[in-house]
Order: sequence, then structure tokens, then C-alpha cells
Amino acid sequence: MSLINEYRATEEAIRELQERLKRLAQDDKLKKELEFEGKLRALMGEYSKSLRDIIAILDPDAKPAKVARGSKPAAGTKRARKVKQYKNPETGEVIETKGGNHKTLKEWKAKWGAETVESWATLLS
Repeated sequence: MSLINEYRATEEAIRELQERLKRLAQDDKLKKELEFEGKLRALMGEYSKSLRDIIAILDPDAKPAKVARGSKPAAGTKRARKVKQYKNPETGEVIETKGGNHKTLKEWKAKWGAETVESWATLLS
């Protein structure tokens, strides 16, 4: 698409969106919703309540919202890793670990390959 065609298409899209915005601004339902939102926010401010507080009051069984990006999850919310037991059929040696950062396990994976070593694993818990 040429630059001038893209410019004209963008202008047309802007015109359509402006018309839609005008129609929405005339809508009585939208006006009522905006009025309600304003009054609700004022009331929340008056009582120092957040949206989460309101949801907890109105629906105590509601699931908590997802943690926002960039913020740390609450303590204890990480999923616990399961313990794996690796039994080397070559040497008969057994290793129990929760992660792959085990010295002997790394050596085995370097020697026999990660796929082969993972085939030796059994899940304990």
C-alpha cells in the first residue's frame, strides 16, 4: 500500500471513530453508567475503599484477581517442585532432586544425554 493510500485509509478510520464517539456521547445508557461510575468512585474515596474491597464485600467467594505484571506474587504462591528420583542403570547410583541444578545429574546428562537421563527419572511426590 502506498503511503498516500495508507494516509487516506487512516483519515477515513478516524472519521468513522469520531462519528461513533459522537453517537456514544448521545447515548443515555452511557451517561447513566458514567454517572454511576463517578458516584461509586466518590463513595469509595469517601470510605477509603478499593475496587478489590468492594468485590470482597459483594462477592466474598470470588477468586482473587491475577497479580499484575511487574509486581511480586504473594509469599507462598509459587508452585512447589516435585521430587524426582533418578536411578542410573549403568552404575546403580540413585539421586533425588527437585531441580535440574544437581552436580551429578549434570554430569550424567553430559555423558549419556539429557533425554536418556530423563528416562531414568521417577516422580516421588
